[in-house]
Amino acid sequence: MDGGVGSRVKVVGQVERVDGRSLTYAEFVDRFMAPNRPVVLTGLTTSWRSCEDWTLPGPGDRRRPNLGFFARNFPSPLVPVADCSSREFTDQKRLEMSMQEFVDHWAGNSEDHHGSLLYLKDWHFVKEYPDYVAYTTPTIFVDDWLNMYLDSHPIHRDSDIANHKNEVNCTDYRFVYMGVKGTWTPLHADVFRSYSWSANVCGRKLWLFLSPSQNHRIFDRYMRSSVYNINDDVSEKKFPEFNKEDTISINHNWFNAYNLHWVWNLLYEDYKVAKEYIEDIRDICDDFEGLCQRNLAANTGMNFYDFFIFIVRFTLANAIELYHIRQLEDVAIPAEIAHHFVFNLTSIRNVALKMINTDAFSTGNLLHISEDNCSAFSNIKQILEENSFRRLLTALSKAYEHIDSAQRTCPKTRVSNQKGCLSVSCLKSDCSVVDEISTLSCEVRGPEDLVRLVDNILSDN
Repeated sequence: MDGGVGSRVKVVGQVERVDGRSLTYAEFVDRFMAPNRPVVLTGLTTSWRSCEDWTLPGPGDRRRPNLGFFARNFPSPLVPVADCSSREFTDQKRLEMSMQEFVDHWAGNSEDHHGSLLYLKDWHFVKEYPDYVAYTTPTIFVDDWLNMYLDSHPIHRDSDIANHKNEVNCTDYRFVYMGVKGTWTPLHADVFRSYSWSANVCGRKLWLFLSPSQNHRIFDRYMRSSVYNINDDVSEKKFPEFNKEDTISINHNWFNAYNLHWVWNLLYEDYKVAKEYIEDIRDICDDFEGLCQRNLAANTGMNFYDFFIFIVRFTLANAIELYHIRQLEDVAIPAEIAHHFVFNLTSIRNVALKMINTDAFSTGNLLHISEDNCSAFSNIKQILEENSFRRLLTALSKAYEHIDSAQRTCPKTRVSNQKGCLSVSCLKSDCSVVDEISTLSCEVRGPEDLVRLVDNILSDN
């Protein structure tokens, strides 16, 4: 999009279209993920159960939503719905209703929301119905640190920030979207500035992407408020098919080593804003930095300590995978397999370097953080033996096994003692990886220690 005479929105190009079945992971990384280029991928959903169960034959070769199937099989007590015709602050008005109520409204049988254009959004379908396998994540998207982590860890550990046991919107970032023709989403950047993949089970959507070079054009003079509804600026005469068809889609937000620095940049920028808002009470606040971090968590979904715990644990998981590759001396291991983990660790190191001089990790402020936060990143051996970390390690290990399945073989499951590990590349029942990693560093007290740990891991052997 770009500014143009006579119209505020001008479509200036098309997104490349590629057969996803012919695209290797390395090609996807080089052509799209690393340079952050959008792409339309085809051929990746043909075997999905949802494409059959959730749809009915439509006009031509198109499929249409099978609303009755949802009402019968997924009678969720409440699903999240946005009213596209009603605005609240910077977003659409949010509602909750039963699946039957939503289906009735779609079918035109409801009087409760007469005239409203309702869009079922951000439905945590995978978490709500784990036994129904609606789809399989395509291989090129499995390196998903965000959802791996949330499957085994809470996003927050401080009880005064959130009760994570009831924190529904932080259980994962895998969603189902359902909307009648004309439903839409306001202009936005995705959560944590993550990547996003979206697959239409049926119907069509029109996506508009703003070039990073044009980012400043959609903000006010203070770079705070942005344009809300691009639909207002698009001529329906020029673009008669701009509004979507009746559509069901599956969406994941995800990040990994290739965009980890974006997550930190967002946290840092939002932190500065949060800090500025309360600067006038600094002198009367016993724990000013703690208050800044609590506000950051509430506004952005994660704070510096949450993020640091996250990267410490991915450091250890990647270190364990790299350790096992280095142990396989009698097996020819392709260089690209080790490259995955070296790249991941280097990316974490670069982010940790940026964190070193932040106030949150000063000696004085670290004295104020909760024991839950401190122990979650400091005691390396304790982390390595936690069940939650072991689940994370297994998920990361299996993701790269999936990516490199042609080169890596290993047993499906392993029962190990406390000195063992759950890496799928590990072939030893008496694996000593916990001791090996612990000798490199017994404690991580902050970002500087993490940089030192990564340096030791990368230089080892």
